[in-house]
Amino acid sequence: MVQASAEPATRPEIADEDRLRADFYNFLGLLLAGPPDQMILDQCAGLSGDDTPLGQAIQSLARVARVTKPAAAEREFNALFIGLGRGELLPYASYYLTGFLNEKPLAQLRNDMASRGITRAPNVFEPEDNIASLMEVMAGLIAGRFGRPAPLEDQKTFWARHISPWAAHFYSDLEGAEHSVFYASVGAAGRAFMEIEREGFRMTAA
Repeated sequence: MVQASAEPATRPEIADEDRLRADFYNFLGLLLAGPPDQMILDQCAGLSGDDTPLGQAIQSLARVARVTKPAAAEREFNALFIGLGRGELLPYASYYLTGFLNEKPLAQLRNDMASRGITRAPNVFEPEDNIASLMEVMAGLIAGRFGRPAPLEDQKTFWARHISPWAAHFYSDLEGAEHSVFYASVGAAGRAFMEIEREGFRMTAA
């Protein structure tokens, strides 16, 4: 959904922990960008977790994915995010932070993206402040998709400006939405991951 002005020639080397963080941001972005096909559902079904809140959410996601068909996932996605006129949820920073679409949070995000050489892909028409794009941008900053991997302080700045103020609230809403079945577990996983990121960034300031 987003792209770099100039893609890096090689895949930068980053720490395993950061690679896992980037992979999970990408995973969330993929699930929120469109309804999962059978291959993605099979990948979800093969996941395993542990006793942490994130691990339990992943276990739940795997269980639901095993019994979810692509057509059902598409109906759920449409009810949540598209609907007749609008879906149950509006997954945009501007809406969550101001109550309206295409407001100041979107303009601020575009400025920050431009300063990092990041632009919306030409075949994408969604505003850049949708949750899927923000997950993708964060993954790209960590992994160095837009050049060199962003220093932790730069990651923290972007996260604090554009993700922290609203993403956990959105994921909580997704978890409890009327039409959420498969996506309830996505919401739980996203909410737990946002808390891990919040605590991780807080510890870097200590």
